[in-house]
This record gives sequence, C-alpha cells and structure tokens, in this order.
Amino acid sequence: MDQDVLVLNSDFEPLNVCHARRALVLVFLGKAEVLHARDWTLGTVHGTYPSPSVVKLRHHVKRPLPELRLSRRTVFARDLFTCQYCGLTTRDLTIDHVVPRRLGGGNSWDNVVAACRKCNTRKSDKPLDQSGMKLRQRPVRPRYIPYISLTKYLAGRRNEIWRDYLPECQDFPD
Repeated sequence: MDQDVLVLNSDFEPLNVCHARRALVLVFLGKAEVLHARDWTLGTVHGTYPSPSVVKLRHHVKRPLPELRLSRRTVFARDLFTCQYCGLTTRDLTIDHVVPRRLGGGNSWDNVVAACRKCNTRKSDKPLDQSGMKLRQRPVRPRYIPYISLTKYLAGRRNEIWRDYLPECQDFPD
C-alpha cells in the first residue's frame, strides 16, 4: 500500500502525491474518484479494490501559488542529479558556488549548482576562469513551480500515466 498516487484538483491540476491508502480513503469517503488504476488490487476486510494510480477530487481545493525555495534538494532536482561540470549522474552530490562566497557570490539560483565531490574539490574556492572548468549549462531559477514537490514532479514525469496530467516544462526535460 505504499504506492504513490497522483491527486488532481477538480480541474485536473496536479495537487499532491499521496500513498494508495490515503487515496482509497478519499475515494471511500466520496471526496475523490479513481481516474486510473494499476493492474493489481488491494485487499481489505470488505473486499478487493483496484490500486489507484491517479485520483481526482470531486470539489475544487483553492491553494495559494507555491514558492520554490532554494535548497539542496531543489538544486539537485533542477540539475537532474547530474554534476554540472563533468556530467556524472549520482545521488552523492555537493553544492558548489559558481562565484565563491568569499568573492561575493551568494546563495541564489543562478550561483549554485550540483557538483560531484571530485569536481567540487578540483574547483575548490576559485572562480570558473581560474579553475579551468566549464559549466555544462548556466544555472537559472526554474520558471515552472509545480504544486507538488519538485522531486515528486520530476519522478512523476517518468510515470507514463501521470505524464498526461503533469504540465510539460522546458526547464526539466524528460
């Protein structure tokens, strides 16, 4: 029952990702309807039910526009868990300041990138031109801010069924 389920607002806008157990509770209470189910079923004392993959709320939930915070997790997600110097894709990444903090570079979307430990050590506390290293792409603040977390959004883009409901964004290629 620990499968992720995409929760859509009544206007089909992605709102959240929850566990199958929570999605079934929403369906049983009449607050949501199942749009897509998986091939397997979930057994309860009252019978078996298809495991939901996508549910839609029956009533509209109004939410304020989300704010994408700068954090390690969101920087790694923006950079697709790839070192921005050598291109290595790994979960063992560090944060590197393109312009070192000692030279006035701050914590901003256009100054921090994901870097593997080897490249971060090699670049050290030097500006790019002195380190002899080049960025694979210029760091920018993502334009699209999903209601669901950035990491869940990127994971959801790999789910073929969810892809129909998640808006495409040029900031994050598939």
